[in-house]
Amino acid sequence: MMEPDYAKLKNRAPFPFETIAVAIAFSPRLEAILTETKRMVKVFNSQLIIIHVGNKTQEKEEHLEKLIEKIGLARINYRIIWMDGEPVDTILKLCKLYIVDLLILGALEKENLYKYYVGSIARSIGRRAKCSVLMLTNPSINPKKMRKIVVNGANNPKTIHTLNTTLYIAALEKIPNITFVQEINVPILNLPIGESQESVSKIKKEMEVEDFSKLNNMVGSVEKNGVNVDLVAVKGKPGYAISNFSRQNHYDLLVFNSPDTHLGIFDRIFTHDIEYVLADMPCNLLIVHSRGMN
Repeated sequence: MMEPDYAKLKNRAPFPFETIAVAIAFSPRLEAILTETKRMVKVFNSQLIIIHVGNKTQEKEEHLEKLIEKIGLARINYRIIWMDGEPVDTILKLCKLYIVDLLILGALEKENLYKYYVGSIARSIGRRAKCSVLMLTNPSINPKKMRKIVVNGANNPKTIHTLNTTLYIAALEKIPNITFVQEINVPILNLPIGESQESVSKIKKEMEVEDFSKLNNMVGSVEKNGVNVDLVAVKGKPGYAISNFSRQNHYDLLVFNSPDTHLGIFDRIFTHDIEYVLADMPCNLLIVHSRGMN
């Protein structure tokens, strides 16, 4: 694969987050999700759209109004959209209509096997959205700013947009360091047949060094705005390795490229890298949609 022209690509950024939408259900986590959303709207100086797909009742309206007043959302530039319809398609259409930059959703860390293969609302949106999607696994009514962010350094033209978006978030959150992870997985089947073990090891090492060098060049090409980028290599299957790394090192946010194509049932059976993360989220997950590249 020819190395991308990072100088040209970095100008097609999927940020700033001028319009943030939050999709809500009237669940026990509603107050926490709205409170987390309010914090991020203030950090990014965004407009807010609150979306509920379902019946609009007086009881729901009154409950939402009380929560908005309680957490101080009334002082923020927001609007509420009530809409009937199939949840995933309706939310995606509204995000397109209102030119949403970032969609916030609540998501369980892990779902049972049936829900995983059929697909929950949050995960289905994450696979199909044409805007960036933030999935909150443990929203709190006393939210704290993110302190530790890890980014998936896939060998993909989208990755520079994902890195730039992460640096944008880190700068506004005043996070001094982010971690940029290269997942090392060189399949034996792709290596020359009949090579000695020593030759195979040498070829694998050369491929790892080449990929690491590409990521290092990418880091050197972007504006960091005072944020340090720590480049780390972890061994293992893409998606699975970074998920374990994120969990073991207690990261607050894992940042991933959006899928190259719409993922379906076969991607969950024959696992695509992001599906490992969606199956068992180690922390909050941000899927960055690179405009014009999907």
